[in-house]
Amino acid sequence: MKPTFITLEGVEGAGKTTVLEAIAAWAAQRGIDLLQTREPGGCPSSERLRELLLDPALCWCSEAELLLMFAARWQHWSETIEPALKRGQWVVSDRFVDASFAYQCGGRGLAWERVQALADQLPKMARPGLTLLLDLPVELGLERARKRGPEDRFEQEKAAFFERVRQAYLQLAEAEPERVVIVDATQNQSQVAEQVTKMLEARYQ
Repeated sequence: MKPTFITLEGVEGAGKTTVLEAIAAWAAQRGIDLLQTREPGGCPSSERLRELLLDPALCWCSEAELLLMFAARWQHWSETIEPALKRGQWVVSDRFVDASFAYQCGGRGLAWERVQALADQLPKMARPGLTLLLDLPVELGLERARKRGPEDRFEQEKAAFFERVRQAYLQLAEAEPERVVIVDATQNQSQVAEQVTKMLEARYQ
């Protein structure tokens, strides 16, 4: 099968780590060379920006946050994702462009067009072939996230912020149902992994 780019999205505590493990296991069984990466981050310079973006001691205005996200994203794409795809690897990323529509538009209230203008500057190859949206009620996600330890700058936001994020994600899924597939993240880890495996089998058989 030709290389493909898969992304995972969802609010805090949605269980993206579990899904990454399920995808990795599915790929390994089929001899697929899979690269796992994340946003913000995925390469040394973008990981440095991640530290700044998530640091709860720092306060970024919405516009600066958006531009930092895309700076990290461009470097991530050019240094990590694009070379991997050209080598013939599959790539699965914990978040990508959709996260900016959800967090900076939905959460922060920036205009959709502002994020779209930045997204349009990325190469066409940077468009994921499949996006798995791990959906669950905000309160459940936050409850799970709080068990992981100290909260980062985003995790400290109020529930209303994450409800706006969730609604923006659902809007994306409604607009692009062929690409954005909703995964019921309220279930336990094994059930979620089974959902994801079935979706991969159906799409990439």
